[in-house]
Amino acid sequence: MKLFISEHAGDDLNLLLLSAGRYPGIDVAFAVEQIACRRQIRDKLPSWYSDDELIYPAGIAAEQCSTEPTALYKQRLVDASAHVCDLTGGLGADSFFLSRKAKQVTYIERIGKYCAAARYNFARLGAENIDVIEGDATACFPDLPLPVDVFYADPSRRSGGGKRIFAIGECEPDLCALLPALLQRAPKVIAKLSPMADLRRTLSLLPGVSEVHVLAVRNDCKELLFVIGRGAPALPPPVHCVHFTAEGREESFSFCLEKEKDFPAAWAAEGVQAYLYEPNVAILKAGAFKSITRQGVCKLHVSSHLYTSPGMADNFPGRCFEVEDVIPFSSRICRDLHKAIPRANITVRNFPLTVKELRLRTRIADGGGVYLFATTLYDGAKALIVCRRHHGRV
Repeated sequence: MKLFISEHAGDDLNLLLLSAGRYPGIDVAFAVEQIACRRQIRDKLPSWYSDDELIYPAGIAAEQCSTEPTALYKQRLVDASAHVCDLTGGLGADSFFLSRKAKQVTYIERIGKYCAAARYNFARLGAENIDVIEGDATACFPDLPLPVDVFYADPSRRSGGGKRIFAIGECEPDLCALLPALLQRAPKVIAKLSPMADLRRTLSLLPGVSEVHVLAVRNDCKELLFVIGRGAPALPPPVHCVHFTAEGREESFSFCLEKEKDFPAAWAAEGVQAYLYEPNVAILKAGAFKSITRQGVCKLHVSSHLYTSPGMADNFPGRCFEVEDVIPFSSRICRDLHKAIPRANITVRNFPLTVKELRLRTRIADGGGVYLFATTLYDGAKALIVCRRHHGRV
């Protein structure tokens, strides 16, 4: 089977299924599922992908599992002496990576084939400190032997009909209903939620949140983590924005969501300066639009979410560009702009045209080393900012 999967790894999977009769003695449906899952986890879990002995119980499990950087990040949230209970085991990636830090992990999953795959994979990976329990988490967790130090939950974000859902109250299990009972058994609960969830709304539904983590990988927001503590102080929790870049760097920025509204932001009243900055997606998801000016930058406009400074702002969590020109936007300028800038990477921020519409008007082709930001400045004027990536930054 392993050889068959390897030989057909690049095949059209629909055609492979249709031709199953050509391969007697091979469970082609199983092989196709393994190939599809391996494609899903190739970039998400490279250390698992490199082991062709691991098995995958279902595509949905591979789809919802954590990426390797975010799974590793969760190790920071537990102590080495902790017993962690994963209430929503799934593929088992989070259980496995937590087990590399925690003393003991209990994996709970109600789907039998998931449990069978997890037992096999954990043994293959040498994770001997994980207990696998098949059953419904809401029924199983009260009977776990004490102490349990941390409950971890990644509620299913699919409805019965397979539709994606994001609201915490619609996911399964219902963490809002389960939370009081969990905190009676353990002092800490960590909830992984969809990156589409609304931070403020979720905080209003989960009392006792002590910290929030917004995790992004390669400028794609992957998950929100809410750490909930028993008897946590009634203070606005810090929000930690963490981005793992394609080059392996970690960009971090922390702020208080409750203070964001009244934060005394610095504004670019004098216009665009020598450097332009675009925050990473974790910052944008968290809404740290004013707080990020602590990094020594000025905000172009209340709704633009682009920033500028006369000198280089070190360690800005996002992309940095050197400004070459600032062009007032007009139809006349658009007609001839392609002569000076035949190719550019175009981004629009708080601008009346889409990227497609702007390309049609300017006839500027995609690509090249020039970046063109179409945006609104502090005084409300529309402008095109021509720049290039700052050397050494992405």
